[in-house]
Amino acid sequence: MLKTEHIGIAVKDLSASVSLFEKLLQTSCYKTEIVESEKVATAFLQVGETKIELLESQTEDGVIAKFIQKKGEGIHHIAFEVEDIYTEIERLKKEGFILLSNEPKNGADNKLVCFLHPKNTNSVLIEICQQKK
Repeated sequence: MLKTEHIGIAVKDLSASVSLFEKLLQTSCYKTEIVESEKVATAFLQVGETKIELLESQTEDGVIAKFIQKKGEGIHHIAFEVEDIYTEIERLKKEGFILLSNEPKNGADNKLVCFLHPKNTNSVLIEICQQKK
């Protein structure tokens, strides 16, 4: 793993949350994007090397909507950047981690992403991601 890439935060209202985090972090949102495959709207902010990804569900039955219904708004996942996501997926499988998919998906911010099941990671949803080439 190369570095912590971002922290994902599930929110009910993306616009209000962007405003809140811009004030809190004294920075501007640098990118918004809809990720159709995951049915989420995202917004990114950055302070130093730390990125924050705000996630708002686009449907009532989406992953983020279900997360908020169960746990409320808050930290959804921590993402780590990897050099080669395919190699990392195989390494993690050999180490006994359970992945939510066996192949990476297209994620936000021009990334390939794959998630580890939180049952193996102390109830923390971990994302591994690689910049698309």
